[in-house]
Amino acid sequence: MEIYVFLAFILLLSVYLGFELINKVPATLHTPLMSASNAISGITLLGALIIAGRTSSPELRTMIGSAAVLLATINVIGGYAVTDRMLAMFKKKEETKK
Repeated sequence: MEIYVFLAFILLLSVYLGFELINKVPATLHTPLMSASNAISGITLLGALIIAGRTSSPELRTMIGSAAVLLATINVIGGYAVTDRMLAMFKKKEETKK
C-alpha cells in the first residue's frame, strides 16, 4: 500500500514541476523544446511497439500497447505539425509580383 502513496507523490510532484517549468519558458524557446518533446514521443512510440509485440498475456498487452502506439503517434504527428506551423511564422513572406 505504501508504494502507491509513494507513486502518487511522484506523479503529483512531476505534474507540479512540469506545470511550473512550462509556465516559465519564454516564447522564443518553445519551438526547440517542442522538437525535443517530439523526439521523446518517438521513443515512447518505439517502447509502445515493443510492448504491443510481446506474446505473454497477449490480450491485455496488445490492447495497452496498441492504445499506446495510437496515442504516441498522434502526439508525434501533432507535435511536428505545430512545430512546422510555428517555424513558418518566422519565415519572411514573399513579396507578390505585380
